[in-house]
Amino acid sequence: MGLPPGHKFPVAKYDLVRRRLEPLSLFEFVPAPMAPLTAVELAHDPFYVRQFISGLLPPAAVRRIGFPWSEGLVRRTLASAGGTLAASGDALESGWGGNLAGGTHHAFRAEGSGFCVFNDIAIAIHWLRRQGISRAAVIDLDVHQGDGTAAIFADDPDVFTLSLHGRNNFPFRKQRSRLDVDLADSAGDDEYLEALDAALPHVFEFHPSVIFYQSGVDALASDRLGRLALTHAGLLERDHRVFSAVRAHGVPVVVTLGGGYSEPIDLTAEAHANTFVASAAAFFSPAKNIPASLGLR
Repeated sequence: MGLPPGHKFPVAKYDLVRRRLEPLSLFEFVPAPMAPLTAVELAHDPFYVRQFISGLLPPAAVRRIGFPWSEGLVRRTLASAGGTLAASGDALESGWGGNLAGGTHHAFRAEGSGFCVFNDIAIAIHWLRRQGISRAAVIDLDVHQGDGTAAIFADDPDVFTLSLHGRNNFPFRKQRSRLDVDLADSAGDDEYLEALDAALPHVFEFHPSVIFYQSGVDALASDRLGRLALTHAGLLERDHRVFSAVRAHGVPVVVTLGGGYSEPIDLTAEAHANTFVASAAAFFSPAKNIPASLGLR
């Protein structure tokens, strides 16, 4: 999408994740369709949508997003949302769907923020309502609070938003999720997993018809924007616990990628790929043919 040299967004990770997963022959990879604007506008202000599509956002709004506008950015943004829409359809059919992008949880109804233009999860939830789904839950385990998602559904009794994130990290003005769990800097595997175990039952007490898992891996100790201290093993255990709980309750789940900014970038790609391996172990059969992980550090 034409990012300038030195831009801190790790766009190369998407290809790296796919390259790690393809040799396993566990998943069918298909190009993400472009989300129709009629679906995008279910969650976003139409004027904001049209301004972005046309390249007419004010400079301040573009700076808040963090990407220079381009036609490539428009295509990437619509494909990211379209991938989550397609994964949502898969989840309703088979119980699981995944998008090797998405998780753009900092996008609000009428503005973007933090590398997020449109909120793919919010778009998909509104779209699923057109398909008859009544209640949805979001398990957001990115290290940064899912502030845009929380704000979009703040007054919606049929959407449960859980965000487990770093207390002192972006966004510095937090929104109110249905359940927020904030962790101190340098929190490690044990503290994180204990907090997750305490939070997950609240999601299922809500009795959602579908769950969206924003599976950001920026809680890794190696992440330059994360401030937490999880290991790859701890992060993989996080994924196993989420998928085991979802499977036990029989709720369809949609997996989106979310953030990850480790250096070297291979550490991020490894963690993202392990999330999908963990999902395969929970939802695909036979599990004995699925590796435990693609490497732990």
